[in-house]
Formats: sequence, C-alpha cells, structure tokens
Amino acid sequence: MKRAALLLALSASLFACSKPADAPSVTRTEAGVVNAPAEDCTSRAYPNIGGPIALIDEKGRAVTEADFKGSPSLVFFGFTLCPDVCPSTLVRLKRAMDQLPDGMTPPRVILITVDPARDTSEKLALYIETKAFPENLTALTGSDAAIKAAADKFYASYSRIEQPESSAGYTMDHTSLIYLMDENWTLKTFFMADDTPDTIASCLTKVMQPEK
Repeated sequence: MKRAALLLALSASLFACSKPADAPSVTRTEAGVVNAPAEDCTSRAYPNIGGPIALIDEKGRAVTEADFKGSPSLVFFGFTLCPDVCPSTLVRLKRAMDQLPDGMTPPRVILITVDPARDTSEKLALYIETKAFPENLTALTGSDAAIKAAADKFYASYSRIEQPESSAGYTMDHTSLIYLMDENWTLKTFFMADDTPDTIASCLTKVMQPEK
C-alpha cells in the first residue's frame, strides 16, 4: 500500500513546464484526487528512492552519489529552458532556506537536467548563478542513458513534447517533486509543487533538527 501511495504521489507531480507555477500539485486517478498534505512531511521516507547516480556537474567533473554523502541534499529534476516551474521551484527553495533557524546549515540543492541535449555543463554553470536561486546550488547533466538511470532511481518521469511553433522546438514534461536526501543518500522526505517556502522550511527544520 505504501508503494502504491508513493507511485500515485509521483504521478501527481508530472508537469509540463508551460503549466503555471502556482498550479496545485494534484491529479485525478482511479483512486481519486492525490495530494500530500504538509503535516505528513515527516512520514514521506521511502528507502527505495534515490539510488546510485553517475553524472557530470556544472564544472565538467564526473560525480556519483558518493560525492554528495556527508550532508543533506535537496534533489530536483528540471532543465534550463523551463519557463516557470523550474525557476519558481528554485526561488521557493531559496526563500525556504532564508527561513531556516539561525545556525542551521541549509541542505545542498542539486538540479538534475532532463534535457541533456541542450543543458551542457557550461550552460548549467551560467544558469545556477541566478541570484534568486539557492547559493549552494549545483547542477548535473550526462548522457541520455545516465539521466534516465538517475531519474529511474528517483521514480521520476520526464518526456519530450514537440513544439514546432516555438523557437525552442520542444519542451519537457517532468516530475516536479523535490527530494530531501540525508547524509547517507537516503530519502527523508519530499516536497510537492504547491508546498510553500514556509512549509518547506518548517519541514526541513523538523526533519534535519528533530526534537530531542
């Protein structure tokens, strides 16, 4: 049952990047409307999510999940030409980081592109310099096979949508969940597209600094 609930929640987060950034992260399935309320954030840990990755960072270096162990990471799938969902997600994370308690080290943020054909390391390096994005943001790309392997580990979906009328030629639909991986690269919780900066900051505080 828990696995089924996870798959439904993941399907609820598949957005086209042309969809308004404030659209609620819900979908209708055979089981009804799916959503993950904020108060459930501490019960969203699934050990089968977030396995090995082998990608290239924005500096052109080969990295694996081992390079990110030792401190928590927020993982998000997106791409640089995404017009609203991706940048608004990164802005929300920056605002959430700004609300964390004094002295609390914010988690690293990792953007994994779903458009490796256009998102080279050089392009990602320029993208993550955006001042409104988290300061501790890194971005990963790789071959088509490597990106798919990473997405599969996170149960993340993406697909290319042709747009012959646009100058870009195509866009990408992709899962909009934000995954919090702990220092051992184990999923602690995840956030939906309609979780506010307040909600994210509150949950991060609970999960990363649990009450004694």
